[in-house]
Amino acid sequence: MASTVNGKLSEEQIKTLEENFNKVTKHPDSTTLMLIAAECGLSEEETMNWFKERNAKWRKAEGLPAELGSVLD
Repeated sequence: MASTVNGKLSEEQIKTLEENFNKVTKHPDSTTLMLIAAECGLSEEETMNWFKERNAKWRKAEGLPAELGSVLD
């Protein structure tokens, strides 16, 4: 699978990331993050950053603060 070019993800990478976000977890642990990164052909850091940004968008859409607080999602 192609790696990111200029920070752009392929449709396949986005699809895989979104499926994991919606069906698996919004807050992957290190093992899950490693597996998702490997599946997408991304680094763990790139994958972690995608989840961080995606969580901020999700929280904003839900009317929640952008950062995770004391109440878990």
